[in-house]
Amino acid sequence: MPSETVCPFSDGISVTHPSPYTVRPYSEGLLRKPAMPYQQITINVNDAVAERLADTLMEYGALSAAIEDAYAGTENEQAIFGEPGMPAEQIWQQSKVIALFGEHDEAAAIIQTAAQECGLKDLAYTGETLEDQDWVRLTQAQFDPIRISDRLWITPSWHEAPEGTAVNLRLDPGLAFGTGSHPTTRLCLKWLDTQLKNGESVLDYGCGSGILTIAALKLGAGSAVGVDIDEQAVRAGRDNAEQNNVDAQFFLPDGLPQGQFDVVVANILANPLRMLGEMLAARTKQGGRIVLSGLLDEQIEELGGIYSQWFDLDPAETEEGWARLSGTKR
Repeated sequence: MPSETVCPFSDGISVTHPSPYTVRPYSEGLLRKPAMPYQQITINVNDAVAERLADTLMEYGALSAAIEDAYAGTENEQAIFGEPGMPAEQIWQQSKVIALFGEHDEAAAIIQTAAQECGLKDLAYTGETLEDQDWVRLTQAQFDPIRISDRLWITPSWHEAPEGTAVNLRLDPGLAFGTGSHPTTRLCLKWLDTQLKNGESVLDYGCGSGILTIAALKLGAGSAVGVDIDEQAVRAGRDNAEQNNVDAQFFLPDGLPQGQFDVVVANILANPLRMLGEMLAARTKQGGRIVLSGLLDEQIEELGGIYSQWFDLDPAETEEGWARLSGTKR
């Protein structure tokens, strides 16, 4: 699966490497260096050497180096999925290393030196000139408002709200997972949009950007708490809640106060869902409901078997190979 074409904002689970293009923020009215072109070099190699070559190019002066599937966009494209605790191949069998150099850098000499250090002979590569651009504006142009339902939209801050009377979540792409574009996020948002009752308390376990926590409050929840193991996600959740003018709380797992919730949402991955079942059930009130996503279609039966110990489960919903389980605690 190829890396992002502009900057490494991610809302997926597939393994990618950072994009070779760098965001270059600036403000209107501030002086800015004249645009300078770059040299972009593409080298096809196998998986045994791709990562070492990329690292070596960086050591010898490349501005950036990325690894992509050499067959991206063809019938031979190789999707790579992974999650913590599950061994996974991290590099495509046939990869291309894309390196970026300054206009006046000796790219050919750097490539030759890096190739020798990696034990490569007769290394072929292609090059092209890449004009400098306003990468912030170019990145923003890739993100349009996302319609979840008739009344629920995800809208980046630089866009006008497409539906003035709709529930609009203001959310910008960032380092924490969750912008609304991934099927698992959409599946959970659709559940909240149709099933959440006014005044209910919500726990969003594995909150990422806080999108589900914030959506719950905007859709009528009485309170909502987000939890994530990543401090960066907790900070992102707080910032996004402030941007949306909602009173959401965000914690690391150890800081989560005691108590149960009417609704527990966990949009994470299958492996942590396996391990967290008993804890998530304990956090759900009797008669309360659970919503699980981040699992693949083929993992429905296994995860359903685990959670049926505590919950009466509804039929699974799927989208683009991903699944959502929900149910009511007995």
